[in-house]
Amino acid sequence: MSSSDDFDALGPATRGVLAGRREGWTGTPEHPGAVVNPAVWRASTHLYADMAALRSAPANEDGNFYYGRRGGPTQWALAEALTQLEPGAAGTVLYPSGVAAIAGVLLTVLRPGDVLLMTDNAYEPSRAMGRGLLRDFGVETRWFDPTDLASFEAACCERTRCVLLESPGSLTMEVQDVPGALPRWRMAWTSA
Repeated sequence: MSSSDDFDALGPATRGVLAGRREGWTGTPEHPGAVVNPAVWRASTHLYADMAALRSAPANEDGNFYYGRRGGPTQWALAEALTQLEPGAAGTVLYPSGVAAIAGVLLTVLRPGDVLLMTDNAYEPSRAMGRGLLRDFGVETRWFDPTDLASFEAACCERTRCVLLESPGSLTMEVQDVPGALPRWRMAWTSA
């Protein structure tokens, strides 16, 4: 594609087929040449003959790829495809698990002294973050019953910076009235 405007003008099915493809990507060293999609790179560590070969390897924003957690052609293609498919997105961050993604978000938005509101039916590793890691960083986690809007409102305060909801809840499948909770959070926060 010549520009992002041209890409955005395409229909959703065509964008879905073309997203994440980079001109010039080739196959593996064993099978060089142009390919429709990048090969699946499953290795955690990528070896090079010498430093010159490492420096000339394909690169992303983090530098040349040498360790799977820093990315490779497979991850880069997926991240670029997701970014291209979401209008206005500045980029995509891939995580190896949902808990890692939750931790990334919470550690990005919360600071010492902040309050995190979390449903008392949240996934246990998320709860463990609230009881351990976040507490150690000076973040207070307040629990609330997702089926009780008054419980949610009572937990809100001027230091509330983030709300972690699970609806339906992990294991219990309780469904929270999310549209009903939002105005209560705004009212509780602005009146404090």
